[in-house]
Amino acid sequence: MLDSIGFDLWADEYDKTVGISDEENSYPFAGYKKVLNTIFQTIMRRSNATVLDIGFGTGVLTTKLYENGCSIYGQDFSTRMIELAAEKMPSANLYQGDFTRGLVEPLREQSYDFIVATYSLHHLNDEQKVAFLHNLEGYLNDDGQILIGDVAFETREELNQCRQSAGNKWDDEEFYFVADELRSDFPRLTFARLSYCAGILSIPRKI
Repeated sequence: MLDSIGFDLWADEYDKTVGISDEENSYPFAGYKKVLNTIFQTIMRRSNATVLDIGFGTGVLTTKLYENGCSIYGQDFSTRMIELAAEKMPSANLYQGDFTRGLVEPLREQSYDFIVATYSLHHLNDEQKVAFLHNLEGYLNDDGQILIGDVAFETREELNQCRQSAGNKWDDEEFYFVADELRSDFPRLTFARLSYCAGILSIPRKI
């Protein structure tokens, strides 16, 4: 698993690497553009939404939201990623912090219409994911929503099929989402599959 130094070193080539994988329809970023576009379109249905992005990277998604009137908050553990994103979003509220330890304090003082995580939370194991997502639910506004775009599957069988087809490219240090295994903790969770190895999980605010 990459640490913050690893992501700092990868930052300038990140978008290119992701783009090649998406264009080749190869693991792990097959469907990447569809994932980001679908999340973008979902958020754009609400005017001037307040959005928290967990692990925003170079700001590919959040920059588009920012340019279309959203108030952007974000946390990433790579200082270089933050520098690149801040150049595109000078008025965004971007903070450095390791989300495996939760949200940094300034972000805990806000509430959000959408909390977004794209290709970031797979660094948490399954137990950590559940705890972190339960915590994030508490920061949603009424009718708020958590949107997770990532390497994700409906069932463990689908994950194992992808693992087999990926062969030695499969990253055993990442923990991918399996929707039906999360529903006991998040009964209202929905999953939309957008490629053979990617999709969007949506968790609405508890009523």
